[in-house]
Amino acid sequence: MQSKRLYTGMIVNVNVDTVTLPNGLTVDLEVVRHPGAAAVVPMKDDGTVILIKQFRHAAAGFIYEIPAGKLHPGEDPIACAARELEEEIGYKAGKLELLSSIFSAPGFTDEVIHIYLATGLTVGRQQLDHDEVLEVVELPLLEAVKMIEAGAIRDAKSIVGLQTIYLRNGR
Repeated sequence: MQSKRLYTGMIVNVNVDTVTLPNGLTVDLEVVRHPGAAAVVPMKDDGTVILIKQFRHAAAGFIYEIPAGKLHPGEDPIACAARELEEEIGYKAGKLELLSSIFSAPGFTDEVIHIYLATGLTVGRQQLDHDEVLEVVELPLLEAVKMIEAGAIRDAKSIVGLQTIYLRNGR
């Protein structure tokens, strides 16, 4: 395989890779290289989940999401999950459990998002980055699932995390 870097950014790099496919055909493929991310479904003891309503320029406005963030070089995904949980919503987790590791969009990026369930929540300290514009939203898990069904929650990682917890609880 040959790879040519077209762009080096703060979050992603863009390459054109020349690869031979399993059928023997050689093609050029554009690939967005991403260091990966961790996301967290924070769940209180009463079954309330904590989401964020965050401004996303690429989505042209505010969207509902679970807390998440990019992995730092060499960072363990569970450490990233714990860091993002406290930074974005101001809670610490007594327990973090891996729910799934998903490809965000494997047609063009190598990004893997590790999704955790956070329980045993205690108050920490919210510390938003300068470019984070968000509101913390607490609601029952069932209401979050209904928001998915109604199209109000459209973020893939959030849908995977919330529906995994909902199905696990036998609903």
